[in-house]
Amino acid sequence: MISRPLSVLSQSPIRPTVPSFEETLARHGHSSLKAASLTTLQVNVGKLCNQICHHCHVDAGPQRTEIMTKETIDQVLRVLAVTPSITTVDITGGAPEMNPHFEYLVKECRKLDRTILDRCNLTVFLVKGKTHLPEFLADYGVEIIASLPCYREDNVDAQRGRGVFDRSIAALRQLNTLGYGMKGSGLVLNLVYNPLGPVLPPPQEELQADYREELQTRFGIHFNELFTITNMPISRFLEDLVAAEQLEEYYALLVNSFNPATVEGLMCRSLLSVGWDGRLYDCDFNQMLNLSLHSEFPQYIGDFSLESLHNRPITVDSHCYGCTAGSGSSCGGTLL
Repeated sequence: MISRPLSVLSQSPIRPTVPSFEETLARHGHSSLKAASLTTLQVNVGKLCNQICHHCHVDAGPQRTEIMTKETIDQVLRVLAVTPSITTVDITGGAPEMNPHFEYLVKECRKLDRTILDRCNLTVFLVKGKTHLPEFLADYGVEIIASLPCYREDNVDAQRGRGVFDRSIAALRQLNTLGYGMKGSGLVLNLVYNPLGPVLPPPQEELQADYREELQTRFGIHFNELFTITNMPISRFLEDLVAAEQLEEYYALLVNSFNPATVEGLMCRSLLSVGWDGRLYDCDFNQMLNLSLHSEFPQYIGDFSLESLHNRPITVDSHCYGCTAGSGSSCGGTLL
């Protein structure tokens, strides 16, 4: 079995070794990992955020200055206009709504008749100058994917800061009032769960039932689906693992939980990630690790070519075990 140092941990004083992800794929009949299609363009519009969360792989926060410019957004829109196979625009950050051109991007994507996803932290709706956004998103039929890492106050505040749970509940109630998450409204509100510590998420369907019962009973809140996402050993969560001396243990869990049945459905096979500066990546996690597309492929959104990106080999590394552990993990929740 071949091992190698984790490039993910280039800034870490601890460098555990794990089996090569490529070797693991090969042992299970996958000679390589390639893109199968391109249906989703995930656009990270910047690292500015109104929160600082312990598990954030983006290392986002109020002091970050990386923001996608309108010129780069226009390049994204030009790609969408000539690529009808990209049916979904997945807008993320940071808090994507903190980008001053967020509403412009949403309006133009709606003109192009794309499905629009907004990865929202909920509390941004209470920020000065952003309180109109729930109505704006409802008007444009944007699907909201809202982070709520638990239905208990202590767990949420431990991850995301004191008072975040109460503000999140207030935002969810406002969204419900507008029709989000309500049967027959057509306004989709999905929630996202991630574990508090170095463990895999529980079964998604079972946890969804718990969320639904707790949120409806205690707060009268409704939502469509719950997505469970595995914590990636990147940025702040990585730092926490190192500080707690749990890095080796967590990687052992991910490697030992590798599930070959997840490979076909990996999000990188149908998604292209665009960084705040227009650089292209196979996924948002690769973006945060500066793992670009292979050098022979377009590197920036301005050089986009669907023909050249189709069936491209995916850039992989040891963090990819996070997406293939257990029932799998993606931006849309479990894979199995």
